[in-house]
Amino acid sequence: MTLNKIGHLCFLVLLGVTSGFSQSTKIERVYNVAEAKQGVAVDSNYFYVINNSSIVKYNQHDGKELIKWQDSTKQIKHLNSGIILDQKLYCTHSNYPESPMVSSIEVFDPNTLKPIENISLGIYLGSATWLDFYDNHWYVAFAHYRGRGESEGKTNSWTQLVKFTKEWQRIEGWIFPKDLIEKFGTRSNSGGVITKSGTILITGHDNKELYELRFPELGYTLEWTNTYDIPYEGQGIALDKITDLELVLYGIIRKESKVLKIRIIH
Repeated sequence: MTLNKIGHLCFLVLLGVTSGFSQSTKIERVYNVAEAKQGVAVDSNYFYVINNSSIVKYNQHDGKELIKWQDSTKQIKHLNSGIILDQKLYCTHSNYPESPMVSSIEVFDPNTLKPIENISLGIYLGSATWLDFYDNHWYVAFAHYRGRGESEGKTNSWTQLVKFTKEWQRIEGWIFPKDLIEKFGTRSNSGGVITKSGTILITGHDNKELYELRFPELGYTLEWTNTYDIPYEGQGIALDKITDLELVLYGIIRKESKVLKIRIIH
């Protein structure tokens, strides 16, 4: 069985879907942190708590805070979520709730948390909330809102997932199903990841739910295939894709300043 299939089955068990395998799931760790506002990124030994204008690196083993980066330029308004890729921490960034919506991708050295690269997307398709790298392409979610943060009369039905080349040239884009937009309420898609099998897993903003989607064979709307209960509200989430027989999902409880680590063992 491939890692992709194992990862997918582990997610189904975590989230209450019956399979023919003997598996177990547990909340392995609850980390109390100084602040957890937007999301979390993870690598093999550390996790990175992402706040509006700061990032804090923690040791997974003992939960000890190691390094903190705080923007001093006043150029960073609203970091959202991030991933570790090729020894770099990529974070989505926007000017939420200002209008017109402006976004950028901010890149940091995970060893020092110093900024090392900036990809400015300018006034574009919405507010960049999460990104992932799948099948040699970048994918970025651009959120819209109803009420606070709404821009130019565009409600959260304008939220979309966009595919880019490595050089950040747009190739394709997909919208979210109308009934899923209703689940977002007045907010939008806050976090997400794409597994190696191409399954899209996203969060909203307030609900303790994980939504599973897939790319459509026809048309332009992502297909919503499942909804699962999770122990924290939507925000930026992270997948640990390192080991073959287990999968680790990280998320935050914003109001309690906690990071949850959930381990699924096959």
